Amino acid sequence: MLIAAHASDATALTELGKRLRRARIRRDLTQQDLAHEAGVSVDTVRRLEAGRAIGTDKLVRVLRATGLLEALDRAIPEPVPTPLERLALRGAERQRVRHSRTRREARDQGWTWDDDPAAGR
Repeated sequence: MLIAAHASDATALTELGKRLRRARIRRDLTQQDLAHEAGVSVDTVRRLEAGRAIGTDKLVRVLRATGLLEALDRAIPEPVPTPLERLALRGAERQRVRHSRTRREARDQGWTWDDDPAAGR
């Protein structure tokens, strides 16, 4: 079942629980095994699979233990800057190199070592 935007919280949690249960079984783990591997209680795994709310820290642990943590990256991708944000950032990028007048004058006189005795002539 697709978790649609118009689905209730309870429906979304129930579907998430079913999917995580199937992932656990696919990995050949009991609820006790998953709880131990994730570092959560067996009751937490039961609540999650029953479609009840748990803390996000525990959800992350269970996702990691079932090999599904990377799915969060696809579910909640890194925000891409809008065209206006990119335009604003572009102005902050360095466009050219500017030297101070004294540095430019020294460059125009030619290059020498600071300790070169011929430079003092």
